[in-house]
Amino acid sequence: MLNKAMIIGNVVREPEIRTTPSGQNVATFSVATNARWTDASGQKQEKVEFHNIVAWRKLADICAQYLHKGLKVYVEGKLQTRDWVTPDGIKHYKTEIVAENMEMLGSKSTGGSGPAGGSDAGFNQEPPIVEREAGGEEEIKIENIPF
Repeated sequence: MLNKAMIIGNVVREPEIRTTPSGQNVATFSVATNARWTDASGQKQEKVEFHNIVAWRKLADICAQYLHKGLKVYVEGKLQTRDWVTPDGIKHYKTEIVAENMEMLGSKSTGGSGPAGGSDAGFNQEPPIVEREAGGEEEIKIENIPF
């Protein structure tokens, strides 16, 4: 079985970071990808897809520190769909990419909004490509996600 997602796009919203009751950090953010084509009548068409991204542990910390709205980013991970029922009995679904690798492709000058307060701190060097930490860590259960 293979469950792999790879996207290159622009960060749509600033990453939000939370901590689970067990003390693990989780960051969520969105990335937009575009498709452009010419239809049968010769008209140029464009479609934008928005992808929800979830990053855990150290990768969550790095995403929260370095990613900003407008920055071009490569995200690699696996697709995950969660479901829940609201108090009024309606079932909802949300599909996300659980990030395993992330690489910044742009810089502050090529579309990132920069850190809050306009400081250039943190942009002198880019973080390394980060891979999901393997082995020795407990599995994350959907019930532990605080949102």
